[in-house]
Amino acid sequence: MPTISAFFGIVIQMFWREHAPPHFYAIYAEFEAEIDIRTLEVLRGQLPRRALALVMEWAAEYRTELMEDWNLCQAKQLPKRIQPLE
Repeated sequence: MPTISAFFGIVIQMFWREHAPPHFYAIYAEFEAEIDIRTLEVLRGQLPRRALALVMEWAAEYRTELMEDWNLCQAKQLPKRIQPLE
């Protein structure tokens, strides 16, 4: 699973040829959440409150880039790196 970004100990990844809806995975320590790109809703899993807030802030800022990466993954192409949250 390609890592597309990492910040504050949080790793953001996306699978190739994954099922709809468009989503990404956020991993922090032993926690993992699957997050819908369009709605920023947590589909599965959980993250600590602070880590989730950081992921949501980042995802809102880079939603367009996330959708571009989703489309690349669906076409079996390597997604592009996305700037980390600073």
